[in-house]
Amino acid sequence: MSVGLNIRPEGALDLVSLGALVHRLDPGTIPFRKATECRIHVSGGEFNCAANLADCFGMKTGIATAMVDYPIGDLIAERVRAMGVKPFYKRFKHNGVNGPNMATVLSDRGFGVRPPVVFYNRSNEAGALLKAGDFDWKSIFAGGVRWFHSGGIFAALSATTSDVIIEGMQAAKQAGAVVSFDLNYRAKLWNIWGGEQKAVEVLDRIVKNVDVLVGNEEDLQKGLGIPGPEVAAKSKLDPSVFFSMIGQVVAKHPQIKVIATTLREVHSTNHHSWSAVAWINGQTYSAPTAELNVYDRVGGGDGFASGFFYGLMSGEPPEDAVRLGWAHGALLTTFPGDTTMATVEQVRAFAKGGSARIQR
Repeated sequence: MSVGLNIRPEGALDLVSLGALVHRLDPGTIPFRKATECRIHVSGGEFNCAANLADCFGMKTGIATAMVDYPIGDLIAERVRAMGVKPFYKRFKHNGVNGPNMATVLSDRGFGVRPPVVFYNRSNEAGALLKAGDFDWKSIFAGGVRWFHSGGIFAALSATTSDVIIEGMQAAKQAGAVVSFDLNYRAKLWNIWGGEQKAVEVLDRIVKNVDVLVGNEEDLQKGLGIPGPEVAAKSKLDPSVFFSMIGQVVAKHPQIKVIATTLREVHSTNHHSWSAVAWINGQTYSAPTAELNVYDRVGGGDGFASGFFYGLMSGEPPEDAVRLGWAHGALLTTFPGDTTMATVEQVRAFAKGGSARIQR
């Protein structure tokens, strides 16, 4: 059946993301208060989708973002190149003392009954300084672009980032691209400049331009101000609450054709039940439930979004697109870091019901 989207068959870029790049310090299972060493992962909700689509799915992707000319910026830029993502940078000079900076996310992995803990140092972040007019969208989209993506983390950074998102979305629409947005509601980010009320005000302006929305029940309630149903879900894997809210979302934003999310029941830090659901052009679809042994949960949602987008852009049937996203998100939780290490063959095998038997 039709997914209701007019997806261009080709373009110089399959997808362009707009968002802030960050580096994540990861001490593994050791809490930061006792850590003596860390791994460094390059991340960003919006970048992760572009990186996953390029590295795993072989698509041509780009990232429009801020970059600071100092060693941390060099480290991050190297990883962008390594993942095969074409950068479109607004450059900032570091003053040698207090920035502007590339943001730091600090997140241990937790273990068993001890959950992961995430906190930030986004002081004087270059990404938050971005404003409308910083990118030459006509030049970026000159060779054709099929899909444009941004998210709620970037929208939450400052009073100017939402204007950049809307400007990019409108330019992408003019270039014939599908526009997607991941609500990714983060209370810690919104709380420092207005909380839920500000989030609803800002995100409502953005979502007016969106064709494909990614967000769970909490995202829809706190990010879009959609009231939750009176009856609670039987479990975190019950899609009824999510689906019951779709009518209100579409009534508020009738141009939206696709809404999707992951479903996750956390039994312990390292054992999750995992599924995914989508409303696509009036029809609902659900992935199976997988029992995951989780190595690092960060980035699983972006893994779902990128695999789902790949399925839609590749012309897969809607149920197969949901499964591809579900499978890629599941695999991503088995790797360290926020971006993929999977191959498209592994994703397709798992989506079709593959197992963890050794491959010889």
